[in-house]
Amino acid sequence: MWSRQEYRNLKGEKSMIQDETGKFWLDREKAILVVVDVQQRLVPSMDPGIYDKVRRSIDCMVRGAELLGVPVLATEQYPKGLGPTVPELAAALTGQVIEKLSFGCCGEPTFRDHLRGLDRSQVIVTGMEAHVCVYQTVLGLLEAGYRVHLLRDAICSRGKTDYLAALQNATSAGAVVTTTETALFQLLRTAAAPEFKAVSALIKGR
Repeated sequence: MWSRQEYRNLKGEKSMIQDETGKFWLDREKAILVVVDVQQRLVPSMDPGIYDKVRRSIDCMVRGAELLGVPVLATEQYPKGLGPTVPELAAALTGQVIEKLSFGCCGEPTFRDHLRGLDRSQVIVTGMEAHVCVYQTVLGLLEAGYRVHLLRDAICSRGKTDYLAALQNATSAGAVVTTTETALFQLLRTAAAPEFKAVSALIKGR
């Protein structure tokens, strides 16, 4: 039988574990998806094979988020110079696309206002480039108190070294580095969810 002190200690340890593991979970009622700067004039600088996989992962995540009722925010970095969002993704984005000059999304007041207005605590981040706008967005969101999930198969950079540095630094800063499929199944939680078949079909069709 536990003594009172042993019980308190055990309860405290469980609470610490829950605090440590809590950030790894996604909840469709708490999450937002952010698509950072997937723009036409950035694409030619990317490795075609890698970019195509990344774009398909982002598209899958956007469509899955909409099926699950997860809000989607998209941004464009100086669209006059870098062009609009690529048409393949623009077709799937139903909300407003926010223009910005700040590399990190949190440096744009309109983005911050939209984020606050949604009143959610978890942000799933996708887009490009991983080591510039995506990474600075991750840092800004963490500083603002959000739990951040960075999808490693839905971000890219021109160079592999920059991409890997972004993943490592984002992890060190406190972001959860995960994948599109993991995120979608966490948002579903159960095969009994009415959206299960539709989301599974999206994942298989990437």
